Amino acid sequence: MTDNQQKNQEKVMNRWIIVIGAIMIQVALGAIYAWSAFTGALQSDVFGFSKTETQAIFSAGLATFAIFTIIGGRLQKKFGPRKIAFLGGILLGFGYIFSSFVGANFALKLLFLGIMGGAGIGLGYVVPIAVGVKWFPDKKGLVSGLAVAGFGFGAFIWILMAKPPSILGFNGFLTIADNASYTISMVDNVFLMYGIAFLALVVLGSLVMINPPSGWLPDGYKPQKENKSDKKKILYDLNPKEMLKTRQFYLLWMMFFIGALAGLMVIGNIQNFANSTTDGFAVSGSGFEDQAADIAVIGAAVCLPIFNGIGRIVWGKVSDNLGRKNSITAMCIFQGFMMLSFFYTTVNPIFFYISAALIGFNFGANFALFPAATADSFGSENVGLNYGFVFTSYGFGGIVGPILAGMVQDAGMSFLYAFIPAAIMCFIAAVLAFVYKPSVEKK
Repeated sequence: MTDNQQKNQEKVMNRWIIVIGAIMIQVALGAIYAWSAFTGALQSDVFGFSKTETQAIFSAGLATFAIFTIIGGRLQKKFGPRKIAFLGGILLGFGYIFSSFVGANFALKLLFLGIMGGAGIGLGYVVPIAVGVKWFPDKKGLVSGLAVAGFGFGAFIWILMAKPPSILGFNGFLTIADNASYTISMVDNVFLMYGIAFLALVVLGSLVMINPPSGWLPDGYKPQKENKSDKKKILYDLNPKEMLKTRQFYLLWMMFFIGALAGLMVIGNIQNFANSTTDGFAVSGSGFEDQAADIAVIGAAVCLPIFNGIGRIVWGKVSDNLGRKNSITAMCIFQGFMMLSFFYTTVNPIFFYISAALIGFNFGANFALFPAATADSFGSENVGLNYGFVFTSYGFGGIVGPILAGMVQDAGMSFLYAFIPAAIMCFIAAVLAFVYKPSVEKK
């Protein structure tokens, strides 16, 4: 280690502070997964949105989120991560605040919640990942999981605050009444409160989003070096143009697209599914009519998001030991079987809760495994920008999955017509993971 590197080593802050700031940011960004709490109110006669329209707002947010991860990756490299995370908080917070003043206007709700809010999430989301892998080159999988775990836990917090199950004895902030103006006011008040909270959390978390000094390495860590005697050598720190020429990028993109499609299909429609009368196996048609609302809320607000957050941490740590390729293969197979079985779980609330938890656990794996795999294959130097390109797959999955399920239900068809294709695609992704090779070969 050089003298300058030694001085840098002594000056740096405790790197675990970065993780705390990352979790604060991600808790706010997880608002997008709380969308199912609002679908019932927006689909009521008061707002008059169709199921497809509510999913269109959700999908617009996901797509904009994905696009702005690329923009955020470029901007944070040019202007620094702190400023870009701060800007993300401004867009997300004010997107929700502005939406609280437009009532039942679908186009403006789409603009402020879907597009503006999604842009803020995309800018804020990429920063903790890019900063985290630079501070933790020795624990890429674990820190990627921790950096995004707040996203899943955030959904749990925001759904539970808006619409908790009645067994908790708390009505929550979101109330639907016969009085149209009252209901609209209540829904918009929730958007206003959430916007203020998101603004505060992301801005505070952005203050510690700082890259480590040049040449800094954690104590005791020795980076992997090329073996010059090998004919096939790893080429680290590819830029996006170089990355887009590799086979690994397209395999990662397709695997992430499928994983996102399956998980977001459930997240965006879980309350609609549990309360569906189209399917004979749905909660409301299986002898649990009086409990259907609570069952749906517990599945959507407790089981799925909590295990989504846990899955991000566990899968990240597992992949550091088992390897990214093996972990992605196992995750895809597991998710395929869960998508096949989920349709039949509403015959019993316990089965429904377990399945929602396992789907959330698997879905969370995507956000620990794919940023770490991106860093493994293309290097840590440009991971914020490179992962933005990989993450566009999430945006496409977020359009196809939720809207497909919404259209199936609006057409009066069984959810099976959405779940079975998603399951088949998960098995295809497992095959792609099996042939994926993590290292990039020099030409």
